[in-house]
Amino acid sequence: MGSTTYEVEDLLRTLAPQVLGVLTRRYGDFDTAEDALQEAMLAAATQWPDEGTPDNPRGWLIQVAARRLVDTVRAEVARRNRETATMLREVPAAAELSDAVDERDDTLTLFFLCCHPVLSPASAIALTLRAVGGLSTEEIARAFLLPESTMAQRISRAKKRLAAVDRPFESGESSSETGESGYPQQWRARVGTVLQVLYLIFTEGHTSTGTELRRNDLSAEAIRLARALHRLLPDDSEVTGLLALLLLTDSRRAARSGAHGELIPLAEQDRGRWERATITEGVRLITATLAGRLTGPYQIQAAIAALHAQARRAEDTEWDRILALYNRLERIAPNPMVTLNRAVALAMVDGPQAGLELAATLEAPLKGSHRLDAVRGHFHEMAGDYTAAITAYTAAAGRTTSTPERNYLTLRAALLREQH
Repeated sequence: MGSTTYEVEDLLRTLAPQVLGVLTRRYGDFDTAEDALQEAMLAAATQWPDEGTPDNPRGWLIQVAARRLVDTVRAEVARRNRETATMLREVPAAAELSDAVDERDDTLTLFFLCCHPVLSPASAIALTLRAVGGLSTEEIARAFLLPESTMAQRISRAKKRLAAVDRPFESGESSSETGESGYPQQWRARVGTVLQVLYLIFTEGHTSTGTELRRNDLSAEAIRLARALHRLLPDDSEVTGLLALLLLTDSRRAARSGAHGELIPLAEQDRGRWERATITEGVRLITATLAGRLTGPYQIQAAIAALHAQARRAEDTEWDRILALYNRLERIAPNPMVTLNRAVALAMVDGPQAGLELAATLEAPLKGSHRLDAVRGHFHEMAGDYTAAITAYTAAAGRTTSTPERNYLTLRAALLREQH
């Protein structure tokens, strides 16, 4: 009995990064491996709904893709009339392929390849969404408001950069030394990059830079990929922390906008619309990491998000504990945005003037940032200085690239003018 088209599509989406990781690790050519995988997936999408899903669908895809890859290399060799490439010699014969398919999940390998140090963050994000996430170039371009041709060039350049790297998997394949989390010690430095890429993807979806407040497809994809990474590295506290942070932040999704798509700030959200099941999962995940100390930035941010999520009313928020966590976060991962968030917590604990004084120290590092002006506007409003608040909100509205944020800040300034 055949599988439905939707079941096949879901299965292929899950298996694609695993198969691509195997092919790329074995044969070293990302571009050719991806082309071979696409052909194998097309064959599966055509055959499986009618003929049924094979007992080992992952092995089937690897086998078919490897055959396609062999055929491609042979055709290239024949065209150039030269000796068979080294890769071809290493490809198992068709009869041997079934024995060569191991059960190793190479999704993690693919994660680390897409986040190779030679790639810029923008290239790493695009390649991760393409190779691990399975999004089309058109979908990625649309998500980041870029022409498809521009995104195609970015992905193509990323693949070429990787192709120029000598033995890109050497750090993972040649070492038997593994850390406590079970992955090669040499890859430890790349974990942070992988997490950063996933966080950036989620952030773009959660607070879109375009005309919509959020892009649910992007934030959902970031969570899906974070889950996949967590399954591969369940004992890594920062991987767990990131997944918890994304879930806890995403739990507020339904309450972040009104009937007309307008932004609703955290303090004014209807907390009854927060997803309690998602909050429970996020809190459970971050709590599980607390057997040791809070040592990682994603751990700490998830702990902060958990405190917000557990406050049934805005006035129940434990701002003193949140401020203590931001103090710790700033010590281990200092950056201007962390300091700005600490200023908000400080204002809630010690008053708006304390927040304004700390925010003033960010004038240079956050010059031109709409977030600094927006926070200042909030502090001035808290202090009753409505003229200064209007000025700050107006400046922030002029600098943000998000239409919903601009509308919110403009409305905030207008309401203060009308009321005062």
